Amino acid sequence: MRESKIKPAGNATLSYGGKGYDFPVYAGSQGPNVVDIRKLYDQADIFTYDPGFTSTASTESGITFIDGDKGVLEYRGYSIADLAEHSSFLETCYLLLYGDLPQKAQMEKFTHSITRHTMVHEQLAQFFRGFRRDAHPMAVMCGVVGALSAFYHDSTDINDPMQREIASHRLIAKMPTLAAMAFKYSMGQPFVYPRNELGYTENFLRMTFSVPAEEYKVNPVLAKALDTIFILHADHEQNASTSTVRLAGSSGANPFACIAAGIACLWGPAHGGANEAALKMLMEIGTVDKVPEYVKKVKDKSSGLRLMGFGHRVYKNYDPRAKAMQVQAHAVLDELGLHNDPLLKVAIELERIALQDEYFIEKKLYPNIDFYSGITLKALGFPTSMFTALFALARTVGWIAQWKEMLEDPHQKIGRPRQIYTGPVARSYVPMSNR
Repeated sequence: MRESKIKPAGNATLSYGGKGYDFPVYAGSQGPNVVDIRKLYDQADIFTYDPGFTSTASTESGITFIDGDKGVLEYRGYSIADLAEHSSFLETCYLLLYGDLPQKAQMEKFTHSITRHTMVHEQLAQFFRGFRRDAHPMAVMCGVVGALSAFYHDSTDINDPMQREIASHRLIAKMPTLAAMAFKYSMGQPFVYPRNELGYTENFLRMTFSVPAEEYKVNPVLAKALDTIFILHADHEQNASTSTVRLAGSSGANPFACIAAGIACLWGPAHGGANEAALKMLMEIGTVDKVPEYVKKVKDKSSGLRLMGFGHRVYKNYDPRAKAMQVQAHAVLDELGLHNDPLLKVAIELERIALQDEYFIEKKLYPNIDFYSGITLKALGFPTSMFTALFALARTVGWIAQWKEMLEDPHQKIGRPRQIYTGPVARSYVPMSNR
C-alpha cells in the first residue's frame, strides 16, 4: 500500500439548515486544492450534485498532471514535449508504471519482458473467426481483450503483486498483436506473428502491414511518428475511459476485464473518435479555397457546424500534445512525398485562421492533438476504423498504471456515486384487471 501525499491546507465551512459544518481542505503537489466531503452525508444529510464529475476529485493520483489553462501535460512530472522528443513509448510505459525513468539495466529487463509477452494464445486466432469480417475493430478489441482472462488464469489474482505485474506486462505487450490481428482479419489477410528482434512500434507496423508474399522493411520515420502518437496518448488523467477502468477495478474485477471496459468507453465518439471526426471534416472541406466559407458557417450558430479538432474540455490553451503531433505530421508527409496533400493544406489554413481570428481566440478554440493525428494516421495507411483501436493500444499503459495505483491506495473503495431521485413516490400496485 502506498502512503497518501496530500497535505492539510485549512478548512472549509458549509452553512446549511442553520448549522455550520467544517470540512478539511487538502493540497497536492500542484493544481487546485480540494475540499474533503467524505463526511458530508453523515454530518449534514446531503449529497453534492456534480454531473460529469467536472468539479470532483475521485482519487489521489501521482501519475499525470494537467493544467488546462496553461496548456500543461506532465507524466510523473516530465513534460509531454520532452517525452515526445527524447523518449520512446516503452520507456514512457516504464515511467507511468513505476514512477521514474529507468536505468539502463531496468529498461533492458522491462523491454525483454514486454517483447517475450507479445505472442497471444493460438486459440485466440479461432476466437477472431467468430466475428463478421466487417466488424468494427473496436468491437473485436472489446471481445478479445476481455477474453484474455479466459486464457491467462495465472495472472488474474489482483491481490498478488507478482500476478498484477505479469498481467500489466501481458496487456502492454499483447495489445499491438491483437490490434494488428483485428486489422488483418478485417482485410482478409493472414495474421502476422511478432518478431523479437524488432522494437515495440516497429513490430506493430510489421504485424499490421506486412504480407507473407514479400519482405517488409520498417521505415524509421514512420515508426518514430507512430511511437510519438503512442506517447502522446499514453495517459490523460481521470478521463472517461480511465475512470471506467478504475470503477470496474474497484469491484475487484480482473485486469483484462477492466481494460476491456476502458476500451468500450473509449469507443464512444465523444471520447476516442475525435481524430476520425477531424479527418472527416477536413475531407468535407476538401480544398483551401473552401476554408473561409466553412469557417463562416462555423461562426453561424444556426448552421449547427462545429470545428472538429479544435478546443478541448480540459485545455483552455493550445493542447501541448498538438505541437509534437504537428512536427510528426510534417515528417511523415515529407517522407512519403505527401507534403502537398490537400488535407494538410486545409489543416494549415484552418490552424492559421483559428490562431488569428478573434472569434476563435475569444472562445479559446485552439487546435488539439486530434487535428493532426488523423492526418498522420491516414498517411501511415490506417483506415479511419482503426484510429480508436490505436488510441486504445496507446492508452492501455495509462489504464494499467491507474488501475495499479488504485489497488495500492489504502483509501480505495468500490465506486458508488449517488443521485438526486426525481421519480414517482410511494405508488400502490394496481392489478392488471384494474388498469
